[in-house]
Amino acid sequence: MLDTLIERIRAAHDSHTPLIIEGGGSKTFYGNPDEGEVLSTRKFTGVIDYQPKELVLTARAGTPLADIEALLAEQGQMLAFEPPHFGGAATLGGSIAAGLSGPRRPYAGAARDFVLGVRMIDGIGQPLRFGGQVIKNVAGYDVSRLMVGALGTLGLITEVSLKVLPKPAAETTLQFELDEAAAILKMNQWAGQPLPLSATSWHAGLLTVRLSGAASAVHAAHARLGGEALQDASAFWQRLRDQATPFFDKRPLWRLAVKPTTPPMKRGDAQWIEWGGAVRWLASDLSAATLREAAKTAGGHASLFRGDLLPTPLPHAGEGANVMPNAINDGAFAPLAPALATLHRALKQRFDPRGIFNRGRMYPDF
Repeated sequence: MLDTLIERIRAAHDSHTPLIIEGGGSKTFYGNPDEGEVLSTRKFTGVIDYQPKELVLTARAGTPLADIEALLAEQGQMLAFEPPHFGGAATLGGSIAAGLSGPRRPYAGAARDFVLGVRMIDGIGQPLRFGGQVIKNVAGYDVSRLMVGALGTLGLITEVSLKVLPKPAAETTLQFELDEAAAILKMNQWAGQPLPLSATSWHAGLLTVRLSGAASAVHAAHARLGGEALQDASAFWQRLRDQATPFFDKRPLWRLAVKPTTPPMKRGDAQWIEWGGAVRWLASDLSAATLREAAKTAGGHASLFRGDLLPTPLPHAGEGANVMPNAINDGAFAPLAPALATLHRALKQRFDPRGIFNRGRMYPDF
């Protein structure tokens, strides 16, 4: 299978044919529209090595996340960054390429924090290996983590080595009826205290907090914070992780990454707050410029997570193009500063000189 992928990429490089890298297809909505022939990793599956005592797992890119998580659960372990499945057949390669993390991220770390090494194929069909299977392997430029969140624009991930963690000995979830401002204040106050926090969420007047760790620590924190214990809490966090609630069906849906202490932003019809106040999901018809300026003022940035994007190049006025009324015309992600854009282009040129991988997925011009 690896030889087939290499041959396909080399042929695409020679013919300048764009390719769309796809695993389970669970995140095709994420990012800008791309173009080309689908290059699927779905059959490139299998766990290559798993050492529970060493907390290290290596698997091929097309391996379903569900299979990996089931294997880890047998040993009382987990992917601590809680990658979302979005209700689809999410794969390991797609999760790493997207770089998305779930509710535990601000307390346990992001996807890139758990990547020890990757194998990949670059844009000329050359197989490459970066990193390794040990945490101390940090010499040189950390290309393995550079692949996290690159949305496949730098190359095809074929294999990933990850650090895994034991599941907490105990967990409980508490809920509090609070308005938005009070919830933001509480999340930030608690984050500065020695509490075993592992997830926070606020929506529609309800603050939900997960505590994870030693049973004694969880029990003491529960007694200190109060609140009502949530039954079937695992289902609640799974729905939030996979955005399987009606709120996330709203369009356009914006994701604002801001300082956790940012006060209520009031920039949309509805919102959901995660990560201790650092992520604000907004269902808003305000312009991209307005939302991005608001996020910038709050020390962060705004991305169109789900919604309609205009094609590139944009249709000229007066042509009568059939365009969605709320379509965004400046891309899913906030424009890069000139220095960062130069760096992105240099990396793209190095790894994919003819721009065959996921063309335009991150930014329209590379």
